[in-house]
Amino acid sequence: MYWTLELASYLEDAPWPASKDELIDFAMRTGAPMEVIENLQELEDDGELLEAIEDIWPDYPTKDDFFFNEDEY
Repeated sequence: MYWTLELASYLEDAPWPASKDELIDFAMRTGAPMEVIENLQELEDDGELLEAIEDIWPDYPTKDDFFFNEDEY
């Protein structure tokens, strides 16, 4: 299982919190690439809801990770 920013971007609008099955269904309905669906299928299903993309990819970059000053633009 591997994640990239492009693959993770397909889950940004997912209905969080969501179960593994709900995320797979969302990815299929929105036309996400097979890599996204395969990554989701590889997740452990412990029955708990996933609160955000960080539960799937702990190193998911946030706005704070970029050195971009929004006030300049």
